[in-house]
Amino acid sequence: MSLFDVDLDELRTRTSQKWRRYPPDVLPLFVAEMDVRVCEPVVTAVMHALHRGDTGYVDGRPYQEAFAGFAERRWGWSVDPATAVLMPDVMQGVAELVRLLTDADGAVVINPPVYPPFRAFVRRTGRRVETADLGADGRLDLAALDEAFTRARAGGRSAAYLLCHPQNPTGAVHTPDELRALGELAVRHGVRVVSDEVHAPLVLDPDVPFVSATTVVPDAVALHSASKAFHLAGLKAALAVPGPDAAAHLDRLPATILSEVGHVPVLAHTAALTHGDAWLDALLDSLRDSRAHLRALLDEHLPRTRWTAGAATYFAWLDLRDEIPDDDDPAARLLRDARVALNPGPSFGRPGAGFARLNFATSRAVLTEAVGRVVRSLRA
Repeated sequence: MSLFDVDLDELRTRTSQKWRRYPPDVLPLFVAEMDVRVCEPVVTAVMHALHRGDTGYVDGRPYQEAFAGFAERRWGWSVDPATAVLMPDVMQGVAELVRLLTDADGAVVINPPVYPPFRAFVRRTGRRVETADLGADGRLDLAALDEAFTRARAGGRSAAYLLCHPQNPTGAVHTPDELRALGELAVRHGVRVVSDEVHAPLVLDPDVPFVSATTVVPDAVALHSASKAFHLAGLKAALAVPGPDAAAHLDRLPATILSEVGHVPVLAHTAALTHGDAWLDALLDSLRDSRAHLRALLDEHLPRTRWTAGAATYFAWLDLRDEIPDDDDPAARLLRDARVALNPGPSFGRPGAGFARLNFATSRAVLTEAVGRVVRSLRA
């Protein structure tokens, strides 16, 4: 049984961004929200906290300890809870680490196509953005990174590299060899590595291991959260997890960060990481089923749409350049003509022209209807 067997009428009662940004006739397959009910241990933890009036300020290390147990069980990764630091959410953590690890005139390197808030949050810190596009295979291009690191460090200025691992939107999971080569390059240039690993629990291919950048790049810092894997974006909380040579740096983070972290979100994430393994396993099975169904639909009905399915995440990075030629933003056309909402490819950076990101964390029925709408709009 799929966890995505939630009635569409019930889904439309939700008031979050996915279900309120567009009119009711639009099928929303864009923002990173899943069409699931939250796992019961999280519901119970939040309900009990509200009934007890346990809605004050966060204290102790419950999240850190829960994450350490989760990381050991799922990945064989030993995390010291005493070194991990609570953050309000992943992107706020990115901003804090960028401020910590670079000077005001520094730069941050990113790999387009990549999660659009990377660019926005870096610019909010006042640092400039340097880009190193992914290779044609959708993986890290070390030559491009070498050039970008050189530009970023020009004049002796400080720099950081913001890695997306697993990669959003492609779903690629960086290998230990790739991470090792990246780390050597970063050390050579004096660039600090910050790794957004929020999608780490969502590796769908059993033969593809997830290895944190911090286990290969000793002075890297990783950002983790239960938000994406457990459908908790509305209950924000995250952790900065340092590599063995980076723990002392986190001691310099502002103490005021803790006051921005919500106690109830920490309880929710702690419950998910401690008691949610069975639910997560069922989710991964459901995502594999939806991914396979989408693959079959595209092969049958939209064969000119190119998609190399990634090993992780619930995103399909669709190359629509042959299906909808001479249109840099096919998502706009599909919203207008098919009433299907996807993420515009260009928002992920220049290499996203002609692409769109589809969120397949939904039922077979919704995916079938969405592809049917697209086909009818293109063949009209």
